[in-house]
Amino acid sequence: MESVLVEQTTQTLPPLILHPFADAAGPGKLVESSRASLMLQGLLPTGELTPEQLEQRLMDGRYCEIRMLFYVGRDLTRWIHQCIDSLERDHEHPGRTYTFQSFVSYLIRHTPAPVQAKLRKWGVADYKSIFSRALALNTLFDEVPSARSLSPDFIRSYYKYTDAIFKVMMLGDPAEVDEREFEFSLYASGEYSRILEREWGDELAAE
Repeated sequence: MESVLVEQTTQTLPPLILHPFADAAGPGKLVESSRASLMLQGLLPTGELTPEQLEQRLMDGRYCEIRMLFYVGRDLTRWIHQCIDSLERDHEHPGRTYTFQSFVSYLIRHTPAPVQAKLRKWGVADYKSIFSRALALNTLFDEVPSARSLSPDFIRSYYKYTDAIFKVMMLGDPAEVDEREFEFSLYASGEYSRILEREWGDELAAE
């Protein structure tokens, strides 16, 4: 397991950049899946849809969720490794030992207030479940799995499996990261690209 020594000082970590992860049909599939779930539970009228059609809509939506979460987890995993690498190269701040799990706990259990505020601004309320399930899927798969490679039971109840896997991921006693020790910024990829473009433009204008 990767680890790095750091001392207790406030340091700026690499930015966490989340890339778009939904295709054009994704939002529609998620809405249809939610409605299908309510119909199967008898909470909405089914109209002319058969139980088989409702089940297929539910499964399509659940698989869409798996894909979306996998790509979120890829961004989170990349960021955690960047944090460890950044601190590993910072020889001016030797000190405590932090592992991959330390930064997972920091991100999910001790999320800095500015990051929480930005997630709420984006409309992401239950980010802890989203992040933990996304990281669990990246523990299971190196690449996004095809629907055919997954059992129907896994697709239907993937969240139960990923919640259990996340608990296993966090077994042990990793050094806890004090949220006062570090700070980082959260960006959508398009937002971060615009920031870089402005910075490059300023540098060219100064030359």
